[in-house]
Amino acid sequence: MANAQKRPGVNNEFYNELGKDWIIASDHPVALLRAEAPTKLKFVLEEIHARFGPENVEILDLGCGAGFLANSLSEHGYNVTGVDRSPGSLEVARQQDLTRRVRYQVGDAYDLGFHSRSFDVVCAMDLLEHVEDPAHVVRECARVLSPGGVLIFHTFNRTVLSWLLAVKGLEWFVANSPPRVHLLRLFIRPSELDQMCRAAGLHIERLTGIRPALSIGLLRLIATRRVPEDVRFRTTRGTSLGYMGSAVRFPHPA
Repeated sequence: MANAQKRPGVNNEFYNELGKDWIIASDHPVALLRAEAPTKLKFVLEEIHARFGPENVEILDLGCGAGFLANSLSEHGYNVTGVDRSPGSLEVARQQDLTRRVRYQVGDAYDLGFHSRSFDVVCAMDLLEHVEDPAHVVRECARVLSPGGVLIFHTFNRTVLSWLLAVKGLEWFVANSPPRVHLLRLFIRPSELDQMCRAAGLHIERLTGIRPALSIGLLRLIATRRVPEDVRFRTTRGTSLGYMGSAVRFPHPA
């Protein structure tokens, strides 16, 4: 309808202004991304080691932000390209790259500037819930994957629990949370992501939940609205909050 109001989009603009807060801020949601990073890295490394071994693996970290994952993967000896739409975030990522080997560049998840079959692994961590057309992004990830390559992802399930914790919880319990960091309507049920993957020639082979670990640090977060360094995340069989998974590209995509 011509007079219909456009729905507000997710707020992706604040990432470009964070600068060193990516690394040091405790009173901002990016501190939770730092806290999640070790658990996500462990999952990603398990998938890569199981499928490809330790060497000569080409990895694309799509929506890489300040390089938490990309830089760690480079330190483990992998060939990593990091792509993000935020030049400011990429500058922080470059500064934190101890290996000086990660190839960082500004890019568009809807239209990746890479040849088909360029990568063994594509990581899309905390990305799909930040775009209006995740199926398009999944197709583009599949396009740049080699046959037998794997898409590794993290996103949020569209449930009441995820609304309470990943939407309202940020507003209530983390200081300086920008507006619309997450939108419930952009969260993706596992069954929906499975359909997107199948349509793109990918098959989900592993799925696991991820949630904050119950700890004194978590209680301090709630009490102070700051994220202490001892906040941790853990994997779980339940996927009603956030979940990670791996989807393999068929040898002969449909």
